Amino acid sequence: MNLLERTFQLQQHGTSVRTELLAGLTTFLTMSYIVFVNPDILATTGMDPGAVFVATCLAAALGSLVMAFAANFPVGMAPGMGLNAFFAFTVVGAAGLPWQQALGAVFISGLVFLALSLTGVRAWLVAGIPPSLRASIVAGIGLFLAIIALQKSGVIVANADTLVTLGPLNTAPPLLALAGFLLIAILEARKVRGAILIGILAVTAAAWALGDVQYHGLVSLPPSLAPTFLQLDLSGLLHHDGGAPLAVLLQVVLVFVLVEVFDATGTLYGVVGRAGLLKLPGAQKRFGRALLADSTAIVAGSMLGTSSTTAFAESASGVQAGGRTGLTALVVAALFLAALLFSPLAAMVPGYATAPALLFVAGLMLRELVDVDWSDLTESVPAALCALAMPFTYSIANGLAFGFIAYAVLKAGTGRWRDVHPAVWLVAGLFVLRYALE
Repeated sequence: MNLLERTFQLQQHGTSVRTELLAGLTTFLTMSYIVFVNPDILATTGMDPGAVFVATCLAAALGSLVMAFAANFPVGMAPGMGLNAFFAFTVVGAAGLPWQQALGAVFISGLVFLALSLTGVRAWLVAGIPPSLRASIVAGIGLFLAIIALQKSGVIVANADTLVTLGPLNTAPPLLALAGFLLIAILEARKVRGAILIGILAVTAAAWALGDVQYHGLVSLPPSLAPTFLQLDLSGLLHHDGGAPLAVLLQVVLVFVLVEVFDATGTLYGVVGRAGLLKLPGAQKRFGRALLADSTAIVAGSMLGTSSTTAFAESASGVQAGGRTGLTALVVAALFLAALLFSPLAAMVPGYATAPALLFVAGLMLRELVDVDWSDLTESVPAALCALAMPFTYSIANGLAFGFIAYAVLKAGTGRWRDVHPAVWLVAGLFVLRYALE
């Protein structure tokens, strides 16, 4: 107890070991769905799902450990939603990069994020992006996750005339997915901890009862990490002839960095602010160390074999339960390591069981649209274009490009070019360059 007190300053933060343990368990239950969802998404690229499961658990544990000891913040970390979808469906699916090169792009973005944090450019970027665009980025990623979830569950299917249409609702996958979504929503409304995890497990149990999946036990030794460990292909990514064209490489790294910067910074400010830790002495130094922890976890995760690791907004549930120190994050890390033993259960989860989690998270992300200034067309039009382009072009990158370019053009066209921060001009210019090099 004395060691924990000295390490995490529990008394100074007005908390106790018991409270921190409960907060860590609460945070883990609300974010543990990622160990099922992330392998399911990344497996679409050809990555081994068992290895991705192990990489997900290890990246989450490592990131949470660094957050615990470097920043002493009650924030859990894991491969982020939205970033994994961009990795799988845009970088590999649309751009056509092999997943090994996509991991290389994650590695580079982590190094860039680290450099931005160390030099202070990250703060300049975050301060320069208007709130309306920031809100639309989050909402657009939510819409992108929603269309993926509806596709995975069979609720919507391809149609030659209308592009998409309603799928057959008299089959098990869409019915179970919709039922799982409603179950998650009901449990969340009733403030049941681990609602998303319960929803995934309930749909999996129903699939097993219908004979759609086979039971192979709950606990076993973890699968091999070898299929993804250190498989990132930097040389192939950087070699223009055999790897990614310059335009693709620019776009991929730029989008990874932008989403990582906004996601990590926004989540950390929100969770740490809710805990009242920003008012404590030395808070800014600890916040800087938290961002360094985030970028370090991204680099490590790419080596393990997973998409970008980031701070999880679900950490707010642990703060609500009383978590105030890194001991909460330490408990999260320990539980992710323990989750390594449940690989048979992860392998049993069908795609339509993770779809309700994606759809529910998507709905939560749409709440950000309230921060768009709808009374100003030079703010609302780029924001709407950004959010809508992501699902309809099936690309987070295109949504970001449309939003930033439209914002700069509309402000300049209405004589308000002075309202545009240099960061917006920079990002818009980089996206224009990306399309020019295509």
